[in-house]
Amino acid sequence: MNTRIPIVLAAVLALGACASTPKPLQGNFAPISPLDSVTSAEVGTTVRWGGRIVETSPMQDQTCFQIISAPLGSSGRPNNTNSDATSGRFIACRAGFYDPETFTSERDVTLIGKIEGYETIPIGEYEYRLPHVEADVIYLWPKVTQVPVMAAPYAYPYYDPFWGPWWGPRWWW
Repeated sequence: MNTRIPIVLAAVLALGACASTPKPLQGNFAPISPLDSVTSAEVGTTVRWGGRIVETSPMQDQTCFQIISAPLGSSGRPNNTNSDATSGRFIACRAGFYDPETFTSERDVTLIGKIEGYETIPIGEYEYRLPHVEADVIYLWPKVTQVPVMAAPYAYPYYDPFWGPWWGPRWWW
């Protein structure tokens, strides 16, 4: 009886570790979205934001990413199941070179950094004001691939010579 408690506790801790936030993304951050940041001018606030990459622009000494924000899940990964759930776009820059072939559009990314200011860029004919974040951490999430799964090894219809109107559990009826 006394050995059950440690075993159950170890199982709970092991399962809890599976859903934890990656070490570079851990911490407490301001609960502010990119859209809220633009309306309230939160310069200097440290944030953890994420979303889908729209564009990657390498420059001489840094790389900038334009990102469509998405709400973050419990692990810190952007939750893109509802593509309409966004709170705007933002620009994140980090020192160094990040290959645009690796950081392609439609990849999920989470970052930690400080809001340094705001930029106005044209999207179509609309002048869009974006928060500019100087990122300390850029975390590129692995691609999620869908794997087709069969429900049974022999999916319907299949031929069974021992089942039919004259065979089976009630063949005498």
